[in-house]
Amino acid sequence: MSRQDAPPGASAAIGAALYGLATRAARRLPRDMSLTSAATLATLDRAGPRRITDLAAVEGVTQPAMTALVRVMEESGLVERRGDVSDKRVTLVCLTEAGASYVRTRRQAGVHAFERLIGQLTADEVEALMAALPALKHLAELESQDCEGRKQGPGSRSAGSR
Repeated sequence: MSRQDAPPGASAAIGAALYGLATRAARRLPRDMSLTSAATLATLDRAGPRRITDLAAVEGVTQPAMTALVRVMEESGLVERRGDVSDKRVTLVCLTEAGASYVRTRRQAGVHAFERLIGQLTADEVEALMAALPALKHLAELESQDCEGRKQGPGSRSAGSR
């Protein structure tokens, strides 16, 4: 089925289901730190060392708020600041091994929670989810590209990313 053949309202219905699932999943995660802190650690795990200003933009907080957040996570041993070898004026926030371990543990807890729920589905429902995996992975890629585009601003995206 092509995009044009999709039933009216399919995008809205799928979007509502995914959003509901994502918000419920976020509520199931350990509450040992704020969602912004956990998201910042996940960003560093996925994207590597970043400037505080870049992290603030990605996470949707002010630079002073991100500075305070990084300070707390640094005191907890989850991140560290390092100089950028290519530009001595720049300081990068880097994930420590303890921070990377925290991200892995949190991610695995989320996976296990969904495994338990998926175990309660019928075989046909599991098969439908398996069939949807390529589309869900592509959706995640598109979401990442969209976030990067919003961070860079409307005038800085290349023609190939539109």
